[in-house]
Amino acid sequence: MDGVSSQARDLDRRRTTSRVLAGLSGLWGLALLVRPRLLVGALGSEFPESRVWVVRVLGARLVVQHAVVLASPTRRTIRAAATVDLLHAASMVPLLCSLRYRRAALVSGGYAAFYAAAGPTLSPRS
Repeated sequence: MDGVSSQARDLDRRRTTSRVLAGLSGLWGLALLVRPRLLVGALGSEFPESRVWVVRVLGARLVVQHAVVLASPTRRTIRAAATVDLLHAASMVPLLCSLRYRRAALVSGGYAAFYAAAGPTLSPRS
């Protein structure tokens, strides 16, 4: 019985950890959605004003993606979210060669790579 309760505690801890990570990611997405100019301004002036809409789209995607994980923090859902973030991180790699977009690509791609690695690692096992 001790093994069963230990597994149940581990499952609860992993779900809680996954929800916290999804909540933080969702808040980051919300910030990108509602205050993109403030966040872009913090990156430096090289990011063009005409591309701020892209930041809003990314923010909206993060809000939706992590709301799904918050609602259902299963291994399958978290792996799907991590796959989306891994694809996003990969899409940022070519932008690392651009002086104009390098900082934004590092921040956005770096965070996406972090979630792609951490999400499944911390997710529930069942």
